[in-house]
Amino acid sequence: QVQLVESGGGLVQAGGSLRLSCTASGFTSSNYAMVWFRQAPGKERELAAAISWTGKTTAYPDSVKGRFTVSRDNAKNTVYLQMNGLKPEDTGVYYCAAAKVRISEAVYTRMDEYSYWGQGTQVTVSS
Repeated sequence: QVQLVESGGGLVQAGGSLRLSCTASGFTSSNYAMVWFRQAPGKERELAAAISWTGKTTAYPDSVKGRFTVSRDNAKNTVYLQMNGLKPEDTGVYYCAAAKVRISEAVYTRMDEYSYWGQGTQVTVSS
């Protein structure tokens, strides 16, 4: 049973930084692509960043490019999201998710491609 636990959220002023972590347990010998989605109040969940099993391939929406960086440490079963230059519109609950992949460089960006989800961590950016 794969379980994902996010941490690192909090309250930060606009322009500040946060680093989120997502630690997984129960991974088998399969490869897993990972992703961060976020959901603002009253809005649909949207992609924040995605990363392949090897960590060599990443994907970001235009809204966070140049500000967010996703990385992973497979030895620790942990994926990170470094968020710099935070804006009030970055406020929301941030969820990590995992998906088994057959191709080690596969990156998935749709919610329905992910089978395992964490509970989320709140990020609030004040203006």
